[in-house]
Amino acid sequence: MKSKILLSLAGPFILGTIFYWSSYKHAELAQTEKQKGVCWVGGRNMISKSDLLSLAQNNIEWISQTPFGWQSNAGSPGIKMNTDSEHAWWGESDQGITETAKMASELGVKSVLKPHLWVKNGWPGDIEMKSESDWTQWFDNYSKFILHYAHLAQQNQIEILCIGTELKGTIQHEEQWRTIIKSVRKIYSGKLTYGANFHEEYDRIKFWDDLDFIGIQAYFPLSKMNKPGVNELAESWTKHVKDIEAVQRIYNKPVIFTEIGYRSTEDAAIEPWKWPQESMNSSICEITQAACYQAFFDTVWKKDWLAGAYFWKWYPQRGSRFHQIDFTPQGKQAEQILSKNYGK
Repeated sequence: MKSKILLSLAGPFILGTIFYWSSYKHAELAQTEKQKGVCWVGGRNMISKSDLLSLAQNNIEWISQTPFGWQSNAGSPGIKMNTDSEHAWWGESDQGITETAKMASELGVKSVLKPHLWVKNGWPGDIEMKSESDWTQWFDNYSKFILHYAHLAQQNQIEILCIGTELKGTIQHEEQWRTIIKSVRKIYSGKLTYGANFHEEYDRIKFWDDLDFIGIQAYFPLSKMNKPGVNELAESWTKHVKDIEAVQRIYNKPVIFTEIGYRSTEDAAIEPWKWPQESMNSSICEITQAACYQAFFDTVWKKDWLAGAYFWKWYPQRGSRFHQIDFTPQGKQAEQILSKNYGK
């Protein structure tokens, strides 16, 4: 009886403690300054600081830079690297990444280093080895690849390193990924994330607890129709938000959208992940792209657990391509929406 009385008296204290701790963690996420980012395009040619001025003009405070490793096919364990500016595009070379990060920092813009694998006639999610020995070789090669960029990120004080992007076929090898993360942390002192595909990957990864951010390539479908309105698009985020929050609650890590973006076409919200080359027959429509941006800012951007977003993509120099069906918001209605909401 005495124990029941003590438990009864302790109940409000326990509930209060739980409420306080929950509120504390909620506030902790809310106090994080959101990363107002874009995915920077590393071009063929050297750039100057003037090429980055459009970032500050649009209230952009973060950029991600994407160098590449090359895989001949999805079943090959070999990974080739071109880090020299004489053999790679300047903006994707070690020199280009270093100088771009430095110039951006001088303008108050922080950086994410986000290496990708380019798989010939496929995409990184297709990677699947044929044997355990091939898997061992692939992870050895990938470790060398990502550790190279961990050194580069550390040398240049780049704030965040993304240790992988859309490698869906590899994530069941949890221990190998945890080993990579440990190796990276011995070299690199910044924050870590991984860019998981929105479909059948981010909710299946088990090693989020070893990283600092849950990273999502957020190309979620938002409509089945051309030219949807902002209200319809905002409503479509409801289910996706619930699914993201279910994962976020498990690991209690802030989320960043390592990529999000929309083509300037009427059908942009149906399959946002499609390359512009696959949409050559689609009608150009800045209004749909702008509506997708507005729906994101009206809904997901306001969530405490969302620590930032990186819109695909932003070019150093403007040109005629910006008025076609490309993902970039530059020179389009979406640029104004991005600038306004990043400025709040």
